[in-house]
Amino acid sequence: MTIPGFRGWGLALCAGLLLAACGGGSDAAPPASGGGDATALSAAAQLGQKIFADTALSASGTQSCASCHVASSAFAEDATASGVDRGSPVPVGGAGMNQTGFRNTPSLMYASLTPAFYIDADGGPNGGFFRDGRAATLEAQALMPFTTSFEMANADASAVVARLKTRPYLADFETLYGAAVLDDPTTALERMGQALAAYERENPAFHPFSSKYDYFQKGQAQLTAQELRGLALFNSATQGNCSACHPSTSGDGVTPPMFTDFSYDNLGVPRNSLIPANTPSAPADTPVDSDDGVHTYYDLGVCGPFREQTVDFFSNCGQFKVPTLRNIAVTGPYFHNGRFATLKDAIGFYVRRDTNPEQWYPTNPDGTVTKFDDLPAIYGGQFVVTPGVVGSDAGYLGNVNTSEIPYNRHIGDAPALTPDEIDDVITFLCTLTDGFDPANPTAQVLPAQCQAAASPAAAAVPRTSLSR
Repeated sequence: MTIPGFRGWGLALCAGLLLAACGGGSDAAPPASGGGDATALSAAAQLGQKIFADTALSASGTQSCASCHVASSAFAEDATASGVDRGSPVPVGGAGMNQTGFRNTPSLMYASLTPAFYIDADGGPNGGFFRDGRAATLEAQALMPFTTSFEMANADASAVVARLKTRPYLADFETLYGAAVLDDPTTALERMGQALAAYERENPAFHPFSSKYDYFQKGQAQLTAQELRGLALFNSATQGNCSACHPSTSGDGVTPPMFTDFSYDNLGVPRNSLIPANTPSAPADTPVDSDDGVHTYYDLGVCGPFREQTVDFFSNCGQFKVPTLRNIAVTGPYFHNGRFATLKDAIGFYVRRDTNPEQWYPTNPDGTVTKFDDLPAIYGGQFVVTPGVVGSDAGYLGNVNTSEIPYNRHIGDAPALTPDEIDDVITFLCTLTDGFDPANPTAQVLPAQCQAAASPAAAAVPRTSLSR
């Protein structure tokens, strides 16, 4: 198996994650967020807003950024608006709107606050855009969807610019960037990316910080007893340990907590058979680069298939960027492959992955369980993971996080969280949903999964009752 970026797929398929992705999945009532005050936006951001909503820039003529990233759904997919089953784990696009994607899409909310991609002192990836960080900046990410085969499906930058020349806002573009830039399609497409990035940065709807938790931190709202228990479990270094990668406090003391440290992790998420590329009858354009005798397609995150390698990331293969948990209750399904439809399932996997692997992974005829089945075994076929085997001796499987709580358990151990405690954590995560009004706290209708987890007896407890 080759590690690099699948022989040139990097830019050609770069659109598949954020602006390309229609695959969401939730029983959610969306957070309240408007389109922002256009008069307060710069000329570049106003142009970006028009580009964001324009279906005519796609080869199909029916798809825009806004088609899949709807403001009322935390800039994730809205099944009613798109006509696509929101339970689908991957997006659908292309010239005929019949090309399936490869990864579940994250929300665009708060994406503009992501740092540019960089390599930390330990040699690991951080920041960047898309789930593998292949776009270093918001501008770079914003321009990529126009030329992906399974999203807007333009053949190249020239095809995008040809469509741009027909649009009623062409004069706005020329005023900002000059008519001459249209003679250089690559640069013109870059300018479109800059306008889209300006729109995402300037429009408050993309980063409202209007959740119950935000008001709680300002002393303007109270969390229920159950929500406080969930917060404590979320922060507990011996139980949930969620805050190790999703900090619940501000990093700089100014910006509210982002609930991500922008690092990358490999959790050994189970393979999702609902993704067409993962099936024996995968579409013809599915990248093929496996010799393990089990599957022809694997998604190794920072190692490909969409990312062109510039450094040796072998020890990071299978890692994906840690997402923000803001609005997580309305942006399922969860993980890069959309394997879990609900927060209960996703958190259950976190805490029972190693204590009860049979719940998540294939069971072999001899009763053994093939853990981490969505990673290739590069040393002669699939095999059962041996606890404690790490590094190159275990191939890609050795890259899975098995050391941090709650991933350090084994069969026979008690899970880090009980079912009731999982419900507590869910109720806390639901407080991260934007659109809360402290003057009318009952006006926000949370998704059904939030309501199902909430205890009717949960009473409000003052903010000062829990030390942070």
